[in-house]
Amino acid sequence: MAQEESTDMDTSSTTVDSAAAETTVEEETVEEVEPVAEEVEEATEDQSFHQVIKDQFIQGGVEWMTPVLICLILGLAIAIERIITLNMATTNTDKLLANVEDALASGGVEAAKEVTRNTRGPVASIFTQGLMRMSEGIEMVEKSIIAYGSVEMGRLEKGLVWISLFIALAPMLGFTGTVIGMIGAFDSIQAAGDISPQIVAQGIKVALLTTVAGLFVGIILQVFYNYLVSKIDSLVNQMEDASITLVDLLVKHKLTGRA
Repeated sequence: MAQEESTDMDTSSTTVDSAAAETTVEEETVEEVEPVAEEVEEATEDQSFHQVIKDQFIQGGVEWMTPVLICLILGLAIAIERIITLNMATTNTDKLLANVEDALASGGVEAAKEVTRNTRGPVASIFTQGLMRMSEGIEMVEKSIIAYGSVEMGRLEKGLVWISLFIALAPMLGFTGTVIGMIGAFDSIQAAGDISPQIVAQGIKVALLTTVAGLFVGIILQVFYNYLVSKIDSLVNQMEDASITLVDLLVKHKLTGRA
């Protein structure tokens, strides 16, 4: 019995030692894996957004990604210039009309001309053209306002055709790069003589990067384009409403002068 108890104790001790050893190995393994995972996370965090974009740009192919980037740069440059110009062209039409009415009442047409000439914006320019034709009658004033309004509208829409061109051109360049990349991927498969998933996946990934870039450029420029169109429509509506009010003021001033 003593020998059996001794054997049982030795067996249990061996089992405990084995479990302890396994636990120690597992802990060491976990400790080794955790630093590796932390290093991977740190490497991912250290890679900035600029670096990621640069890597994707290179992988997509410089020969196709460069034209897409040029479309983005030129489109944004024109859009920003138009936004600044349109914001500067915005005029407080109510205040301008009040000043013109006061000038007509106090100093006549010449005083009203001075007010409009010293005011910035297409509405004031249309007013100036209309007031310059006052001596020829109200009908000539209306014709002058309509004609010069078309000129101002053309100036406001300047550059939009180029933005629309880049919106259409960027995705098409991206699709072209994708097609060329797919052709290259199939050429690689033909040269290798085997349909390797790695070859196919790599070729398709590189090809689709140009499509993604083209679509992103088109989306960004489309947002700016729609904003500019809405801004121009708002300015045109202001010009039309203000022009009608100006004609009414001139008719009133003429009738008052006759009286």
